[in-house]
Amino acid sequence: MREACIIVSSSATNIWFKIWFKSMNHLRGDRGLLNILGLFKNRRSVRDYKKRDVSKKVLSEILEAARWAPSAHNAQPWRFIVVRDPYVKRELAEAMASRWDKDLIKNGVPHENRESLLKTSIKRFTNAPILIIACLTMEDMDKYSDKWRQKIEYIMAVQSVAAAIENMLLVAHACGLGSCWFCAPLFCQDVVQKVLKLPHHVEPQALVTLGHSDKRLEPPPRKFLQKIVSRNRWREVG
Repeated sequence: MREACIIVSSSATNIWFKIWFKSMNHLRGDRGLLNILGLFKNRRSVRDYKKRDVSKKVLSEILEAARWAPSAHNAQPWRFIVVRDPYVKRELAEAMASRWDKDLIKNGVPHENRESLLKTSIKRFTNAPILIIACLTMEDMDKYSDKWRQKIEYIMAVQSVAAAIENMLLVAHACGLGSCWFCAPLFCQDVVQKVLKLPHHVEPQALVTLGHSDKRLEPPPRKFLQKIVSRNRWREVG
């Protein structure tokens, strides 16, 4: 079983994580230094969890990692709603499923297929010990008079929130937890806002599930670097 210790410095000018893994030597380089790539490569999207609570300390470390993500202008446009209450989880899951059902009907999905999809979705979100709804606010981002630059500013905020989510996923994995990043709130932002009583300027962007899991998942396929990297100028890769 993996054990991890994460030490966070809250200095305004410095932060580091010291992660010690026992019985995972493949995450260590030849000189005994942590192989960060190993952490990336071994993280998985885990959707099923054990009925075991996540400690407040570990949850705090995960949220602290999100807080230290890079952001445009250091505006830190992220806001997080942590949901543990089973009644709130169910209300949110059922409300999102109801909206999804309308979209599935538009797509012509048969009734029996819709029922199965919705049941799985509700179960997935209600069974997770913790839901973290990652939100975006533009209140501290730059303001422009023209739509084009304001659109770019919004995209920069989205990218910033995404960086915070990635930090959470990696630290959750380092702490021995499973997690999964869902974009479902994007399709029903008004529904999520209503259930969680979010102010209008706080936009739901994603939902992260967290919990303990025994799942050992195979790595998904990845494109080779030759397929995704060009040198100096764009070239067609194939």
